[in-house]
Amino acid sequence: MRYQGYQLTIGPALTPMVKYLVIASVIVFLLQQIGPGSEMTLLFGLSPYFVWKRLYIWQLGTYLFLHGNFWHIFWNMFALWMFGSDLERHWRSHEFLKFFFVTGCGAGLLSILFDPFSAVPTIGASGAIYGILMAYGMMFPNRLVYLYFLFPVKVKYFVAVLGALAFLSALSAPGSTIAHMAHLGGMLFAFLYLKGWLTTGGIRRSYHRWRMKRLRQRFKVYERDHRDDFWIH
Repeated sequence: MRYQGYQLTIGPALTPMVKYLVIASVIVFLLQQIGPGSEMTLLFGLSPYFVWKRLYIWQLGTYLFLHGNFWHIFWNMFALWMFGSDLERHWRSHEFLKFFFVTGCGAGLLSILFDPFSAVPTIGASGAIYGILMAYGMMFPNRLVYLYFLFPVKVKYFVAVLGALAFLSALSAPGSTIAHMAHLGGMLFAFLYLKGWLTTGGIRRSYHRWRMKRLRQRFKVYERDHRDDFWIH
Protein backbone atom coordinates (compact mmCIF):
# COMPACT_ATOMS: atom_id res chain seq x y z
CA MET A 1 0.00 0.00 0.00
CA ARG A 2 1.39 3.41 -0.92
CA TYR A 3 0.31 6.98 -1.60
CA GLN A 4 0.75 8.66 -4.98
CA GLY A 5 -0.26 12.29 -4.57
CA TYR A 6 -3.83 12.17 -3.27
CA GLN A 7 -4.48 8.68 -4.65
CA LEU A 8 -4.14 5.58 -2.49
CA THR A 9 -2.84 2.55 -4.37
CA ILE A 10 -2.40 -1.03 -3.26
CA GLY A 11 0.40 -2.88 -5.01
CA PRO A 12 2.14 -2.05 -8.30
CA ALA A 13 0.43 -1.10 -11.55
CA LEU A 14 -0.39 -4.11 -13.71
CA THR A 15 2.16 -4.52 -16.51
CA PRO A 16 1.33 -5.91 -19.99
CA MET A 17 2.94 -9.36 -19.84
CA VAL A 18 1.77 -10.01 -16.28
CA LYS A 19 -1.75 -9.08 -17.43
CA TYR A 20 -1.58 -11.50 -20.37
CA LEU A 21 -0.32 -14.33 -18.15
CA VAL A 22 -3.11 -13.70 -15.65
CA ILE A 23 -5.74 -13.62 -18.41
CA ALA A 24 -4.40 -16.85 -19.97
CA SER A 25 -4.38 -18.61 -16.59
CA VAL A 26 -7.93 -17.47 -15.78
CA ILE A 27 -9.23 -18.60 -19.18
CA VAL A 28 -7.63 -22.03 -18.78
CA PHE A 29 -9.02 -22.29 -15.24
CA LEU A 30 -12.53 -21.50 -16.50
CA LEU A 31 -12.15 -24.12 -19.24
CA GLN A 32 -11.22 -26.61 -16.53
CA GLN A 33 -14.45 -25.79 -14.70
CA ILE A 34 -16.83 -25.96 -17.65
CA GLY A 35 -15.05 -28.66 -19.65
CA PRO A 36 -13.45 -32.04 -19.01
CA GLY A 37 -11.07 -30.82 -16.30
CA SER A 38 -9.60 -34.24 -15.52
CA GLU A 39 -8.78 -34.90 -19.18
CA MET A 40 -7.13 -31.47 -19.46
CA THR A 41 -5.06 -32.21 -16.37
CA LEU A 42 -3.90 -35.57 -17.73
CA LEU A 43 -3.01 -34.11 -21.12
CA PHE A 44 -1.55 -30.74 -20.11
CA GLY A 45 -0.49 -31.23 -16.47
CA LEU A 46 3.11 -32.26 -15.82
CA SER A 47 3.35 -36.06 -15.52
CA PRO A 48 7.07 -36.94 -15.27
CA TYR A 49 6.65 -40.45 -16.66
CA PHE A 50 4.73 -39.22 -19.69
CA VAL A 51 7.24 -36.46 -20.43
CA TRP A 52 10.24 -38.74 -20.91
CA LYS A 53 8.48 -42.00 -21.81
CA ARG A 54 5.85 -40.70 -24.23
CA LEU A 55 7.63 -37.44 -25.05
CA TYR A 56 4.83 -35.15 -23.82
CA ILE A 57 7.35 -32.31 -23.88
CA TRP A 58 4.68 -29.61 -24.08
CA GLN A 59 3.67 -30.41 -20.50
CA LEU A 60 6.77 -28.57 -19.25
CA GLY A 61 5.09 -25.34 -20.31
CA THR A 62 1.36 -26.06 -20.22
CA TYR A 63 1.20 -27.24 -16.61
CA LEU A 64 1.92 -23.68 -15.49
CA PHE A 65 -1.52 -22.50 -16.65
CA LEU A 66 -3.63 -25.18 -14.95
CA HIS A 67 -4.78 -24.81 -11.32
CA GLY A 68 -6.57 -27.00 -8.85
CA ASN A 69 -9.07 -24.61 -7.28
CA PHE A 70 -9.95 -20.95 -6.83
CA TRP A 71 -7.51 -20.24 -4.00
CA HIS A 72 -4.69 -21.99 -5.86
CA ILE A 73 -5.00 -19.69 -8.86
CA PHE A 74 -5.87 -16.65 -6.73
CA TRP A 75 -2.66 -16.70 -4.66
CA ASN A 76 -0.47 -17.56 -7.64
CA MET A 77 -1.90 -14.68 -9.70
CA PHE A 78 -1.73 -12.36 -6.70
CA ALA A 79 1.99 -13.09 -6.27
CA LEU A 80 2.54 -12.77 -10.03
CA TRP A 81 1.01 -9.29 -9.93
CA MET A 82 2.67 -8.12 -6.70
CA PHE A 83 6.21 -9.23 -7.53
CA GLY A 84 6.23 -9.85 -11.28
CA SER A 85 5.11 -6.36 -12.29
CA ASP A 86 8.22 -4.67 -10.90
CA LEU A 87 10.44 -7.27 -12.56
CA GLU A 88 8.74 -6.73 -15.92
CA ARG A 89 9.20 -2.97 -15.63
CA HIS A 90 12.88 -3.54 -14.87
CA TRP A 91 13.52 -6.13 -17.61
CA ARG A 92 10.87 -5.33 -20.24
CA SER A 93 8.12 -7.72 -21.27
CA HIS A 94 10.07 -10.08 -23.54
CA GLU A 95 12.78 -10.77 -20.97
CA PHE A 96 10.23 -11.26 -18.20
CA LEU A 97 8.27 -13.78 -20.27
CA LYS A 98 11.47 -15.69 -21.00
CA PHE A 99 12.31 -15.73 -17.29
CA PHE A 100 8.81 -16.97 -16.43
CA PHE A 101 9.16 -19.99 -18.73
CA VAL A 102 12.81 -20.69 -17.83
CA THR A 103 11.95 -20.93 -14.13
CA GLY A 104 8.64 -22.70 -14.73
CA CYS A 105 10.14 -25.29 -17.07
CA GLY A 106 13.18 -25.62 -14.82
CA ALA A 107 10.90 -26.34 -11.88
CA GLY A 108 9.22 -29.03 -13.98
CA LEU A 109 12.57 -30.58 -14.94
CA LEU A 110 13.62 -30.85 -11.30
CA SER A 111 10.30 -32.53 -10.49
CA ILE A 112 10.94 -35.05 -13.26
CA LEU A 113 14.47 -35.77 -12.04
CA PHE A 114 13.22 -36.16 -8.48
CA ASP A 115 10.45 -38.64 -9.34
CA PRO A 116 10.77 -39.74 -12.99
CA PHE A 117 8.31 -42.65 -12.74
CA SER A 118 5.43 -40.67 -11.31
CA ALA A 119 2.31 -40.49 -13.48
CA VAL A 120 0.55 -38.11 -11.09
CA PRO A 121 0.23 -34.72 -12.82
CA THR A 122 1.54 -31.51 -11.25
CA ILE A 123 -0.34 -28.31 -12.08
CA GLY A 124 0.02 -24.63 -11.23
CA ALA A 125 2.35 -21.70 -11.81
CA SER A 126 3.97 -22.04 -8.38
CA GLY A 127 7.36 -23.06 -9.77
CA ALA A 128 7.58 -19.87 -11.86
CA ILE A 129 6.15 -17.83 -8.97
CA TYR A 130 8.87 -19.06 -6.62
CA GLY A 131 11.39 -18.14 -9.32
CA ILE A 132 9.92 -14.65 -9.46
CA LEU A 133 10.15 -14.39 -5.66
CA MET A 134 13.81 -15.43 -5.80
CA ALA A 135 14.55 -12.82 -8.48
CA TYR A 136 12.72 -10.15 -6.52
CA GLY A 137 14.69 -11.02 -3.39
CA MET A 138 18.00 -10.86 -5.24
CA MET A 139 17.23 -7.59 -7.00
CA PHE A 140 15.34 -5.75 -4.26
CA PRO A 141 16.55 -7.43 -1.04
CA ASN A 142 15.75 -4.59 1.35
CA ARG A 143 12.22 -3.85 0.22
CA LEU A 144 9.51 -4.68 2.73
CA VAL A 145 6.80 -7.30 2.43
CA TYR A 146 3.86 -7.03 4.84
CA LEU A 147 2.92 -10.50 6.06
CA TYR A 148 -0.85 -10.70 6.54
CA PHE A 149 -0.78 -7.00 5.53
CA LEU A 150 0.52 -6.17 9.03
CA PHE A 151 4.07 -7.34 9.75
CA PRO A 152 6.94 -5.81 7.74
CA VAL A 153 9.68 -8.23 6.67
CA LYS A 154 12.58 -7.56 4.31
CA VAL A 155 12.20 -9.43 1.02
CA LYS A 156 15.55 -11.20 1.36
CA TYR A 157 14.43 -12.82 4.63
CA PHE A 158 11.00 -13.60 3.26
CA VAL A 159 12.50 -15.42 0.25
CA ALA A 160 15.06 -17.24 2.43
CA VAL A 161 12.29 -18.59 4.66
CA LEU A 162 10.23 -19.69 1.64
CA GLY A 163 13.25 -21.49 0.17
CA ALA A 164 14.01 -23.24 3.45
CA LEU A 165 10.39 -24.33 3.84
CA ALA A 166 10.28 -25.69 0.28
CA PHE A 167 13.53 -27.61 0.83
CA LEU A 168 12.47 -29.09 4.18
CA SER A 169 9.02 -29.95 2.84
CA ALA A 170 10.55 -31.75 -0.15
CA LEU A 171 12.71 -33.83 2.20
CA SER A 172 10.06 -34.62 4.78
CA ALA A 173 7.03 -35.21 2.53
CA PRO A 174 8.09 -36.42 -0.92
CA GLY A 175 4.65 -37.88 -1.55
CA SER A 176 2.78 -34.66 -0.84
CA THR A 177 0.33 -33.41 -3.43
CA ILE A 178 2.03 -30.02 -3.15
CA ALA A 179 4.96 -30.02 -5.59
CA HIS A 180 7.64 -28.85 -3.18
CA MET A 181 10.41 -29.87 -5.57
CA ALA A 182 8.85 -27.62 -8.22
CA HIS A 183 8.97 -24.71 -5.76
CA LEU A 184 12.60 -25.42 -5.00
CA GLY A 185 13.37 -25.91 -8.69
CA GLY A 186 11.86 -22.55 -9.60
CA MET A 187 14.07 -20.79 -7.06
CA LEU A 188 17.16 -22.75 -8.14
CA PHE A 189 16.72 -21.97 -11.84
CA ALA A 190 16.01 -18.32 -11.05
CA PHE A 191 19.27 -18.10 -9.12
CA LEU A 192 21.25 -19.78 -11.92
CA TYR A 193 19.59 -17.59 -14.56
CA LEU A 194 20.29 -14.34 -12.75
CA LYS A 195 23.90 -15.38 -12.20
CA GLY A 196 24.16 -15.79 -15.98
CA TRP A 197 24.80 -19.54 -15.88
CA LEU A 198 21.80 -20.46 -18.04
CA THR A 199 22.31 -17.93 -20.83
CA THR A 200 24.26 -18.75 -23.99
CA GLY A 201 27.03 -16.36 -23.00
CA GLY A 202 27.11 -17.73 -19.46
CA ILE A 203 27.38 -21.32 -20.66
CA ARG A 204 30.16 -20.30 -23.07
CA ARG A 205 32.06 -18.52 -20.28
CA SER A 206 31.62 -21.49 -17.95
CA TYR A 207 32.95 -23.82 -20.64
CA HIS A 208 35.92 -21.50 -21.23
CA ARG A 209 36.71 -21.43 -17.50
CA TRP A 210 36.45 -25.24 -17.38
CA ARG A 211 38.87 -25.60 -20.31
CA MET A 212 41.34 -23.16 -18.77
CA LYS A 213 41.18 -25.07 -15.50
CA ARG A 214 41.88 -28.35 -17.31
CA LEU A 215 44.82 -26.79 -19.15
CA ARG A 216 46.27 -25.46 -15.89
CA GLN A 217 45.90 -28.88 -14.30
CA ARG A 218 47.66 -30.54 -17.25
CA PHE A 219 50.46 -27.99 -17.08
CA LYS A 220 50.90 -28.65 -13.35
CA VAL A 221 51.03 -32.41 -13.98
CA TYR A 222 53.63 -31.92 -16.70
CA GLU A 223 55.61 -29.59 -14.48
CA ARG A 224 55.51 -32.06 -11.58
CA ASP A 225 56.57 -35.01 -13.77
CA HIS A 226 59.57 -33.08 -15.05
CA ARG A 227 60.71 -31.13 -12.04
CA ASP A 228 63.58 -33.60 -11.35
CA ASP A 229 64.93 -33.60 -14.89
CA PHE A 230 68.44 -32.22 -15.36
CA TRP A 231 71.23 -32.07 -17.92
CA ILE A 232 74.49 -33.94 -17.49
CA HIS A 233 77.45 -32.09 -19.00
